Amino acid sequence: GKWKNKERVLIFSSRGINFRTRHLMQDLRTLMPHSKADTKMDRKDQLFVINEVCEMKNCNKCIFFEAKKKQDLYMWLSNIPQGPSAKFLVQNVHTLAELKMTGNCLRGSRPLLSFDPAFDKEPHYALLKELFIQIFSTPQYHPKSQPFVDHVFTFTITDERIWFRNYQIIEEDASLVEIGPRFVLNLIKIFQGSFGGPTLYENPHYQSPNMHRRLVRLSVAAKFREKQQVKEAQKIKKTGSKVLIKEDPTEVVFETPTEEKPVEIQLVKPESKPIVKDKKKPRKIQRKKQKKLFGTEA
Repeated sequence: GKWKNKERVLIFSSRGINFRTRHLMQDLRTLMPHSKADTKMDRKDQLFVINEVCEMKNCNKCIFFEAKKKQDLYMWLSNIPQGPSAKFLVQNVHTLAELKMTGNCLRGSRPLLSFDPAFDKEPHYALLKELFIQIFSTPQYHPKSQPFVDHVFTFTITDERIWFRNYQIIEEDASLVEIGPRFVLNLIKIFQGSFGGPTLYENPHYQSPNMHRRLVRLSVAAKFREKQQVKEAQKIKKTGSKVLIKEDPTEVVFETPTEEKPVEIQLVKPESKPIVKDKKKPRKIQRKKQKKLFGTEA
């Protein structure tokens, strides 16, 4: 056949990404034979520069990984040059090299795309579905692709997030084994243009990582404050004056008065007891002496 759908996707990142993001980016490049790579972009450059980079690389789609604070990862999916573009927060990243991913597929094979039924209910999810189809599906008769379909990309919506999974199709019983990579996309905004422009949709359920970390710190501080207040209350209880209870008149009912004994005062010094000597002691001494003498003579 003839290669008609000439979709090319540029996959690259900004500077400051960690090793896990680098491996994820490399996994996406191996799974998508219609992708291209480029050097890392400087943080100081504006995102509009990516449109020119894609034009130079002859690409009409882009996946851009943006790292902030060396711990937060954002993913941009964009249609070059008219748009639209979507910005996501990437969470729970697992790569192909992990031991849990036991599946395997042919390199360069074309994937099936499986979408959750919720993608057809909301308009912003329908837009994202079309964007995912154009970016992640390998064009038919692509020079670097293989004419086989042996794995599935699944996009599921749970907890207001999009969960990405990659499964291998086993021929014998058509069961699924996970290959990887896997990650969760938390939608932030959808823009009309490419990497900017008017905002088409903003996620009301989105919470920034800075706010999440701040709430965690506040909860820890509240627990610490509560412990300190309990300790102070215990100290006040110990040092505070005890409350006097009124006397109960019925307490004296069962008390029996004791008889008072007369006090005797001895005016005369008590006689000392005579010392009794042991009469048998000298005899014992003599016997010991005799035994010693007999022992020496023998």
